[in-house]
Amino acid sequence: MSELKTLIAQELAQPVDGRVTAFAAAIAAQYGEASRAVLFYGSCLRSTELDGQMLDFYLIVSDYEAAYGKSWLVRANRRLPPNVFPAEHDGLVAKVAVLSESDFHKLNRIGASAVSVWARFAQPSRLVWQADEAAQVRAVEAIEGASITLFDMTFPMMNIDTKYNIVDLWKRGFELTYGAELRAERKDRSGSVVDSDPERYARFGPAVLAAIAARDEVEGKKLKIVASRDAVEKRWRQLRRNGKLLTLARLAKASATYAGGIDYLAWKINRHAGTDYVIKPWQRKWPILGALVMLPRLIAGGAIK
Repeated sequence: MSELKTLIAQELAQPVDGRVTAFAAAIAAQYGEASRAVLFYGSCLRSTELDGQMLDFYLIVSDYEAAYGKSWLVRANRRLPPNVFPAEHDGLVAKVAVLSESDFHKLNRIGASAVSVWARFAQPSRLVWQADEAAQVRAVEAIEGASITLFDMTFPMMNIDTKYNIVDLWKRGFELTYGAELRAERKDRSGSVVDSDPERYARFGPAVLAAIAARDEVEGKKLKIVASRDAVEKRWRQLRRNGKLLTLARLAKASATYAGGIDYLAWKINRHAGTDYVIKPWQRKWPILGALVMLPRLIAGGAIK
């Protein structure tokens, strides 16, 4: 096993609050034999605060047909992954994103149409439930691609005339990914992700570089010559365009799958942007339009990049 895979496996196995593992088991139980793994990530993992917060889980399933049966949810998850659902267990609340093992692997790679999956799994996560050892191995293999993709997309965007260290590279990478999505976090949030555990990123960085070097040796490339800056800048422009369009499309889809989705959006915006937005009655009646009306005001105010 490569050093990077070893570090990922060790990090995924670190213990979490028992309420999180119980919640994950309850989520997996809802999908029966289709469930392969449940991953816990995000701000609640970093802060360890659970009560009164919205936890973030990814449920990895064998395939969408096994998870949903014959349902429009199969088509929705396949065409615009992931599907996102609310969940509640023992006083805790969460949002659960559902991906197949195949999609989870692909969306952590550089060919993904948006940054949302690989940007998140280049950050720490925990494997809080698994069906078997094979599911754990596949999760590690999928997540390995996230940091490699982040570095591949960040190297050419660094200023070669300025000295920087490995932690600076991570920060720049997350800054780029935050800019490629409609997000309700403050502008400094990408840096705070790294600052919350700089030792982790300093430790993972050399392992990511070694994985890239090993890959490029096999492919006959040289380290850091992944693509020209012009080509990568063009790719980032495409990802920014895709990310914003996909956010709106997923918001529309969530109105049919996520009860109270507009309340979650307002909660997240108010929490991270320091606003005090109150949902109006008509926005509850027409949640898609209501959510779209919120976006221009937030963009103009700088809450969403």
